[in-house]
Amino acid sequence: MNGTFHLAFATTDLKRIKAFYGKFLGCKEGRSASTWVDYDFFGHQLTIQEVPKLIKTARIYNPKSRVPSDHWGIVLPMSDWKKLRDKLKKVGYTFFIEPQVVMKGEVGEQHSMFIEDPDGHAIEFKAFEDMDDLFKKG
Repeated sequence: MNGTFHLAFATTDLKRIKAFYGKFLGCKEGRSASTWVDYDFFGHQLTIQEVPKLIKTARIYNPKSRVPSDHWGIVLPMSDWKKLRDKLKKVGYTFFIEPQVVMKGEVGEQHSMFIEDPDGHAIEFKAFEDMDDLFKKG
């Protein structure tokens, strides 16, 4: 089966989040209302809803890395990953985890970088030299 992924989450400041996903990342805005917005996030649907208060929980990390267990992201073609990396570096955006190659020399070797949105959601952007390696087992 094929499908389009849908992710919904909350923000306390819709204007600020629109500036990040719409203007900064360049995601196309879809349907919206005064308290929510849909974005085309690389072909997938993000729904972001404005709420009066967010309750943040403590971030939990993979015990063998600095990767937060509560993250989401997108796998991009390598050329797009490099363009985004270069854009983020050019504008001086702070990386949550700097662009790097992870699992080097292993099945699953990938380029990865993490940023946070204005509400602190950790977003991973990754790319493989060969997209067939995405689900390859060792």
